[in-house]
Amino acid sequence: MHSDMEWIPMAKLYFSYSAMNAGKSTILLQASHNYQERGMKTMLLTAALDGRHGKGRISSRIGLGADAFVFCDTTDMVALISHHCKQTSINCVLVDEAQFLTDDQVWQLAEIVDELNIPVMCYGLRTDFQGNMFPGSARLLAIADNLREIRTICHCGRKATMVVRQDAAGTVMRDGAQVEIGGNEKYISLCRSHWRAAMS
Repeated sequence: MHSDMEWIPMAKLYFSYSAMNAGKSTILLQASHNYQERGMKTMLLTAALDGRHGKGRISSRIGLGADAFVFCDTTDMVALISHHCKQTSINCVLVDEAQFLTDDQVWQLAEIVDELNIPVMCYGLRTDFQGNMFPGSARLLAIADNLREIRTICHCGRKATMVVRQDAAGTVMRDGAQVEIGGNEKYISLCRSHWRAAMS
């Protein structure tokens, strides 16, 4: 049976999560490149909190990098993305450091997907160094259309799902603020068994 209506694929909200040093930013940058290679345009966003590679810059450990819009906890994602869409067509929005999104911002990204039919791909940590969920990650796990675990390994060879924070002397820290920006010098990804041993 022939239909005059054109079938339009529905966009989705994606969340790819992992422990530290699993290559989330590398995968995000590769996804953006794949779109651009096909003549499509992407909009990259990253948290203002993380300025290790310069403000508004997404960088991977293997040397890839790209400029990005920055968001903070007061950023209206609908306003930011909609404004950019008025200036140029956007085929996909990619969000790095998605654990720093607020609950409301995740709902705003869902609105972009549902109302503008633009796929949104978020990449971030699931839990902090104490094993607690980041608010943004918790909401993404609850409402994202597609969830994907990006795997990295513990020193024992098992899948690493947890992260410990250590001080300059290498001592594991059990208390502190949920957000403290750092890289390999501050955070180590471990399996749950070794995380429990380190935190005991």
